[in-house]
Amino acid sequence: MNHITKPLTALLTAAFISTGIYAQTNGSNSSYSRFGMGMLSDQSQGANRSMGGVAQGLRSGNRLNMLNPASYAAIDSLSFIFDIGMSMQRTAMKQAGTKLHVNNTSIDFVNAGFRIQPGLGMSIGFVPLTSIGYAFSQEQKVGVDDYTQQNITRTSNFTGSGGLHQIYAGVGWETTKHLSIGANIGFLWGNVNHALTTAYAENSTNNSSYNTPNSLENASLKTWKADIGLQYQKATGIEDFLTIGATVGIGHDVGGDATLLRFVSNGDSVTQVANKPYQLPMTYSIGFAWQHRKQWTLAADYTLEQWGNCTAPAMETGATALDIRYVAAEGSYSDRHKVSIGAEYVPKARSNSYGKRISYRMGASYATPYLKINGEDGPKELALTAGIGLPILNRWNSRSCLNIGVQWVHREPSVSNMITENYFRLNLGVTFNDQWFKKWQFK
Repeated sequence: MNHITKPLTALLTAAFISTGIYAQTNGSNSSYSRFGMGMLSDQSQGANRSMGGVAQGLRSGNRLNMLNPASYAAIDSLSFIFDIGMSMQRTAMKQAGTKLHVNNTSIDFVNAGFRIQPGLGMSIGFVPLTSIGYAFSQEQKVGVDDYTQQNITRTSNFTGSGGLHQIYAGVGWETTKHLSIGANIGFLWGNVNHALTTAYAENSTNNSSYNTPNSLENASLKTWKADIGLQYQKATGIEDFLTIGATVGIGHDVGGDATLLRFVSNGDSVTQVANKPYQLPMTYSIGFAWQHRKQWTLAADYTLEQWGNCTAPAMETGATALDIRYVAAEGSYSDRHKVSIGAEYVPKARSNSYGKRISYRMGASYATPYLKINGEDGPKELALTAGIGLPILNRWNSRSCLNIGVQWVHREPSVSNMITENYFRLNLGVTFNDQWFKKWQFK
């Protein structure tokens, strides 16, 4: 077991360090992260992220694919694979002629994989699930002061932070020559923090005599996550392979209560608790990848996330306007559908020419919203991706790779007065593929 202990220790150390870095640097900078559990993170890794996020049929002995754990069965017998990725993002937001640009940097994943025995591979790692990060304000004219006859305006300030993170361990087993099954078991944890503060002003001058309502929503969440996958691979020619893959994510209640603190400027406050209001959805994915002569790879995926049946904390009005209850309720989500396509081209993987061993990737995806905002659908999402994989060492059998990718993500709301977002993202990742377990012989 010594050959397993070494990579496990290295991976866990890197994962905990990256968790701290992620918590400090990541934030969606999207006002849409105010709803639900925040914005869903892109969990694809370096190579498949540049291919539109396709994953279900991807299977390689020298590359990790955590989105379908059945792929771990193909991990090379001599290698220890270590994968780490980060992204730099610039977001352009637009609403009613007003534009804003913000920047983000985040650690996106830390993963490792190795083979335990023939046909049995394992992976462990860290990956975010959701992110929350926003700060914006709204100003509204609410009337005229009867005594001073001055206009009264109310400014509402919204801020939020948090998100969910996951540490997982998974195995993939090749049960027959063509069929592999696998599972990821993860631990999820994180916080959801939202704050609303208000201020009143007369002719743009703050007036502290008004009793301003404020609210704080907080939840500390801990739960498990489980995904089951399978892959069926069949040769369709002498050097052609078709792999069909599918995964199922188990939906369930998320542990942790949500607390709502409502207070006004004179000090009066009310605290209410919603008991276990959050849920994870059942998720179903299916896809394929076709590989031709280890040169071309074409892939496509479809994913259904059944958010529509999940609950979230909500304020409900009782018999009177003052009777407000904080409860777990449906209606905050809708089912999410996502389609992804991608391609990769490697001129000649085993060439002595460095340029012929470079991987060229591209892809696209489209997703419907999982959020509902005031009863209306949230933003749908279109993404275009491209990237390259650069071998780190200039020799034909080097499998370590620098992954560089770009993404353009367009979020378009269903209602005209909502915010439109465009993300321009640079993804950087390194896949270290070292022959840790090779036994050298000297003569």
